[in-house]
Formats: sequence, C-alpha cells, structure tokens
Amino acid sequence: MMDIFDIYLLEAIVNGILLGGVLALLALGLNLIFGVIDVTWICYAELVMIGMYGMYYLVQYFGLPYYAAAPLTILLVAALGALLHLLVIAPLLSAPPINQLLATGGVLFVLQSFATVAFGIDFRNLGIRLPVLQFAEMHFSYSRLLAFAAALGGMVLVYLFMTRTFVGTAIRAISQDRQIMALMGVDTRRIYLITSALGGALAGLAGMSEVAGVVHRLQQAISPGYGFTAIIVAYIAKLHPYGVIVAAIAFGALILAGREIQPSGIPAMIQGIILFCLIASEVVLRYRVRVERRVA
Repeated sequence: MMDIFDIYLLEAIVNGILLGGVLALLALGLNLIFGVIDVTWICYAELVMIGMYGMYYLVQYFGLPYYAAAPLTILLVAALGALLHLLVIAPLLSAPPINQLLATGGVLFVLQSFATVAFGIDFRNLGIRLPVLQFAEMHFSYSRLLAFAAALGGMVLVYLFMTRTFVGTAIRAISQDRQIMALMGVDTRRIYLITSALGGALAGLAGMSEVAGVVHRLQQAISPGYGFTAIIVAYIAKLHPYGVIVAAIAFGALILAGREIQPSGIPAMIQGIILFCLIASEVVLRYRVRVERRVA
C-alpha cells in the first residue's frame, strides 16, 4: 500500500511541476510588465486566450503546419500586447493604480465578450493525438511534456535576452530605478513598449502551448483558471524570477491535488484565500510603516 501511495505521490509531484511550467511562463510575463511599467494587467489571461484562438485558426482554417503557426501566434499576441500598451496603459501611467486596474479589467471583459460573440462558447480541438508515457507504473502525457518544454525554452530565451542584450539590460535597469534611467537619456516609452510586446509574446507562447499541448481545447473565459493564478504566483514571488518557478510549481501541485480531491472548485477557493491573505498582509504592513514613520 505504501509503494502505491509513493507512486501516486511522485506522479502528482511530476505533473505539478509540468503544469507549473506553464504557470511560471505566465507569471514571468506579469513580472516583467509589473516590474518595469508598474502596472498589473488583469486582462493578461485574455492575451493567452487570443493566442489559443490564433493557433487554432492558423492551423484549422489557414492550413498552416504547427511549426509555422506557433511563431506567428507568438508574434500576433506580442503585437497585441504592444497595442494594448499604446491604447490603454500609456495614457494611464501617471493615473492612480485603481484607474489602471479598472482599465485592464475592462479590457478583460471586452475581450471575453468579443470571443463569445465571434467564436461562440463551444470547445474547439486541434485534433492532436499524442501517446502517454508510462514509467514505473506512472503515466505522463506527452502533450504536457511538450508544453513544459516550450515553457522552459521560452524562459531560457527571455533570460538570455535580458542578460545578453542592451535592451534587456535597459529593462532590468529601469525596473530598479525609473527616474534615474530617464535622466540618463534612456527612452522609457520605447522600453515600456518593448516590455509589453515581450509580455505579450510570453502570453502567446503560453496560449500556443495550452491549446496544442496541455488540454488541446479552447475556452473563451480562462481567467479564473490561469490568469488569477499567475497573478498570485507573481505576487508571492515578489518579482523574483526564481521565486516565480518555485511558486508556480507549488500552485501547479495545488491545482492537480485539488482536482483529485474535489473537482468542483476547491483549488480556486484555496487560491482566493491565499490571495486575500497576501493582500491583507501587504495592506497591514504598509499601514504600519506609515504609522511608524509619522510617529518617528
């Protein structure tokens, strides 16, 4: 009995790591945007949805092979991320954070409603059929392995871009001190636009991986499943790239364990409780710091 329990536990851990790869990809995109531009994109998961629809229609309607549709999907969502910054985010950079949250929340509902009207609510399938890997009485989906490999490859490319290029260095510098970099002659508007496009590209990669590798199907409203989870992961990680990976794996295991225990919403409830506790603790800490400064 103990051996069976160990096998099941190990299988759940590995599957949690594989799912955590996709969550880490989303949280990494949110980390970039929030760390550099200081704006939280509530509608980030809807960019993933656009990537899913883009991958589906490029393959099913335009007849493109998967290897050609994947980079086009990433470029499409990257362009959408840049457009979102120009039309919605840039005019609100100096506005209070609540205005930014309301604006990106409005984009969330607009994109969801547009997808419902334009594409309907029926699930769509790319028709990919991959075998299941069996190892030591454990079973792993090749599709989930491929999605994890794509997410890992995307994170490696982002790391190389951020550490080996001038633009990547400028992005990291601006995330540490926006005012000083502007005084040094760095075009912050250009860096913000590139960061938004890079965040969109990561969302496009996640959408391509999701529809082609994880569940093979489209959903017109995926925020409760991935968007809010990615926000929690990024918040827990405190904008630290390695912390994102650890938090994403933990939440991937939580989601899978919750589905096994009670598939009707236990993981979402636990995530909501965690997010509430995190936000409440942040508010209390900031209030305490303000009070101590006034007393001092």
